[in-house]
Amino acid sequence: MEIILNNNPDVIETAEDSITVENLLRIKKFSYKLLVVKINDILIKKEDYPISRVVKGDNVQVIHLITGG
Repeated sequence: MEIILNNNPDVIETAEDSITVENLLRIKKFSYKLLVVKINDILIKKEDYPISRVVKGDNVQVIHLITGG
């Protein structure tokens, strides 16, 4: 499945037509606790990661937030 991930074309190896945000993060090894995910400029709440679906052609942004002082 071809998507745009963080402004770069990417291919997700899956036999399904879509995958959940939770699975995308696991497949791409995004393991930071402070992540922001947008699909086609729509913010996805963390509690919705298991039900929000990414489909072919979606523009997905995964942003790692950094805190500090």
